[in-house]
Amino acid sequence: MYAVNRSAQPARRDVLRAGAALATAAAAGLSAAGCAAGGGDGVSADGTVTIEMWHGQTDTGRKAVESLVASFMRSHPRIRVELGGGVLADAMLQKVTAALAAGSYPDIAYIFGSDLASVARSPQVVDLTDTVRHAPAPWTSYWEPSREAVTVNGQVRAAPALLDSLAVVCNKKLFRQAGLPLPEAGWRWHDFVATAKALTDAGGGRFGTGWPGVGDEDTVWRLWPMIWDLGGDVVAGDGKHIGFGDTGTRALEVVAALARDKSVYVDPKPGSEQMYQVFESGRMGMVVTGPWQLPDIQQAKIDHQVVPLPSFSGRPVTISGPDTWTVFDNGGARKRAAKTFVSWLIQPAQDVRWDIEAGSLPLSRRARDLPAWQHKESGTEGLGVFTKALDTARVRPVHAAYPQISQALGQAVVAVLLGRSSPAEALRACAADANAALLIPR
Repeated sequence: MYAVNRSAQPARRDVLRAGAALATAAAAGLSAAGCAAGGGDGVSADGTVTIEMWHGQTDTGRKAVESLVASFMRSHPRIRVELGGGVLADAMLQKVTAALAAGSYPDIAYIFGSDLASVARSPQVVDLTDTVRHAPAPWTSYWEPSREAVTVNGQVRAAPALLDSLAVVCNKKLFRQAGLPLPEAGWRWHDFVATAKALTDAGGGRFGTGWPGVGDEDTVWRLWPMIWDLGGDVVAGDGKHIGFGDTGTRALEVVAALARDKSVYVDPKPGSEQMYQVFESGRMGMVVTGPWQLPDIQQAKIDHQVVPLPSFSGRPVTISGPDTWTVFDNGGARKRAAKTFVSWLIQPAQDVRWDIEAGSLPLSRRARDLPAWQHKESGTEGLGVFTKALDTARVRPVHAAYPQISQALGQAVVAVLLGRSSPAEALRACAADANAALLIPR
């Protein structure tokens, strides 16, 4: 997501960091959740059904949700949506886990896509397959990442809530000073490494690029497009091993080259705030990021250009990290009302309002084609590159072992960034831990 300012809502880098880390701790509690309803049928004497939504937003995001809820209730007077939860999105998994264990949970909650597989183990999570297939907008018009991120074992277990993608933002002034042409679509990772080296000025405190160095999901998800481009995958076909034994090593070699050249700023703190501050202060030539960062870059008055991610093959490839609106079963009336609301919320007319007001990319091609989004895109430098990238974006698998795989790969990336291990050594250690996690019955 991109926000109007850093306090507007949980930044996408915080979302990524928190999602994988919390899923491991929550898995046991979710699988043990009982079958008690969340409390009350929610139907008043006049037939109005009241449902509770834990939205996880603050400031700009919260205002956008409130506006959408008000519009919905005007057109659906027999459904009342109460907003609550009391926590931001990065603490939602813990709160929902505790609520499920206690038998008192909301009707709808904002759940990170990387957490859905763990949450969906609860029998209280509603299957939305029929709901989305009979929605007014054809399900096939939604971007593939929107659909894949909410599908678990062939069933749609949530509604898509947010969509993004990764690309490279370049500081045009630093490129001019270094006498370098700006990258173009189709460039390769060896071009990225060479460009980062040429942009670096150690004496002047200028870096070619940056990379999160904490080992969290923000560190990891930048590597998956490389692995996919090389033919690898997160989990092998047999489901018992990682699918990036060789391709992961080659991807880590790019990281190692940046580290050897001293052209990469390694952010030592969670959230990647320092990395972005270096870029926005004009001391970094390129940063791999998503559309959520554009407002801050514009506010910093960085003359910038957005280009697609490089690749090994020349084919376009990127990653998207969608999040979800997950529906819980609190009885027939509340469940029907919650399904009605999320079905309405993800339709193009509402989706484009959410995208513009709270910060996201369109969930569907129909939303992208609406005049309101076209106006927003044309007035925001580089935003169209992120939208176009959705054509070739992939998502991390909705797999219960993903948090452990991510943690193991994050440690490998950091070891290479800091020169503690070679790519091959780091990948072997990663494989040992990740393969062990994949063998745990779930």
